[in-house]
Amino acid sequence: MARRGASSFLSDFKDFINKGNVVDLAVAVVIGSAFAKVVDAIVSLVMTNALEPALKAARVDSISAWPAGTVVVALINFLVIAFVVFLIVRAIEGMRRQEEAKALDAGPDPQAELAAAANRLAEALDRRAL
Repeated sequence: MARRGASSFLSDFKDFINKGNVVDLAVAVVIGSAFAKVVDAIVSLVMTNALEPALKAARVDSISAWPAGTVVVALINFLVIAFVVFLIVRAIEGMRRQEEAKALDAGPDPQAELAAAANRLAEALDRRAL
């Protein structure tokens, strides 16, 4: 009985993996994590260099040394990542709108016209009782 339960569990897990976009989600999480680290490094570098005179005057080595410095850096990272995601989504939506406009400009669907013609022919044949 234990073999059947384990086999069922593995079968269910295999179905779960194959059913959704689990692999795509995993790849997105890994890439997102790497992107967050890059953004964190860039924000720390830029903020440290941009605020260097103020940091020297306060005798602080980095923003992270401030009492709420790590929170400030985390908020800036969030804003940068959210802005980049917004730009990507906006670009994708723009491309979709262009594709939809091209599809509307292309004219009627030939398959739909053929289906309508076949329906008209079938109705005409029914009326004549052939």
